[in-house]
Amino acid sequence: MAIADYLIVGTGLTGSVIARTLADAGQSVVMVERRGHPGGNVHDEHHPSGIRIHTYGPHYFRTGSDKLWEFVGRFACFRPFEAVLKARVDGQLENWPIAASYIRRTIGPTWTPGFTGTPTNFEEASLAMMPRPVYEKFVRGYTEKQWGVTPTKLSTELTRRFDVREDDDPRLVKHRYQGVPEEGYATFMRRMVAGIPVILNCDYLHCREQLAADRLLVFTGPIDEYFGFSLGRLHYRAQRREHEYLPDVDWAQPCVQVNSPSAADGPHIRTIEWKHLMTPDGAARIRGTVLTRETTVTPTNPDQYEYPFPDHANAERLTAYQQLAAADPKLLICGRLGEYRYFDMDQAIARAQLLAHRMLDARVAGS
Repeated sequence: MAIADYLIVGTGLTGSVIARTLADAGQSVVMVERRGHPGGNVHDEHHPSGIRIHTYGPHYFRTGSDKLWEFVGRFACFRPFEAVLKARVDGQLENWPIAASYIRRTIGPTWTPGFTGTPTNFEEASLAMMPRPVYEKFVRGYTEKQWGVTPTKLSTELTRRFDVREDDDPRLVKHRYQGVPEEGYATFMRRMVAGIPVILNCDYLHCREQLAADRLLVFTGPIDEYFGFSLGRLHYRAQRREHEYLPDVDWAQPCVQVNSPSAADGPHIRTIEWKHLMTPDGAARIRGTVLTRETTVTPTNPDQYEYPFPDHANAERLTAYQQLAAADPKLLICGRLGEYRYFDMDQAIARAQLLAHRMLDARVAGS
């Protein structure tokens, strides 16, 4: 039974941006979400202390695009916030990404990379950027915690997520626009889909016969789950999050996020202190602080999938699934889980807008 021209499965950033773009163009859209709230992983909630925490890990919005900044500004007032991250190395908190000044201070004014030539895996690509002692302290342990395998088994593309800085700028990124929504991400996402029918607590894969699209089904969940894992499961990683409230501590760390690359510091890969995302006045009115420690695990429940696994075997399996999807002209599988590809928030929005405009162009061409 067709219920709309476009059925969007998943209300995360990709699904919601596509739905909003189509609805703004006057198209018939219905959304389906198996969780009890819209927004997917772009969600937050209040701790009993009054501190807002991001339910599925920290989301730092940043973009260099005027158009993207204008788009998100339709649904929230973004308060300026530039994320600063540190890494605990040899008992000290050092800049992350790595500062060249750290390398000069610890290795010497002249240094050579730990690898030369054409990298064939993540470890070689990392060593092409830094000396081996620096790689061992900052990167190797963190990577092993994050992915659960030796770095030589991972793709070189993973190194696109970081660099070595020539300056000592402590900001994670240097985009023109950076911020967090003043009323939180949950409100931001609800406003994005306002006026669009959203069916919550409904797993589309369990009720396909009752939900259909007249023109196109847009599925933003895991591509392997859509096909019943018929070609085998793609490998994902996720975070187990443990929250700790410290009632008698105003501030526990100097910045919002501290990475823990050393196994000696525990199994977790990073610690988030949420008060850093608040305004100074708001933080001053809060008693205590909340820390969240994230430990990476291999999930078995598709609803917990977070990070596509960057290696050759999964890339090959993805290609096979994409060929299945391409055979259905009324199906589009997209998003981080659908395309098995990591997107920053601004990248996800831009990608979703591109796909939505392609749908609109196709409709005009076919009418």
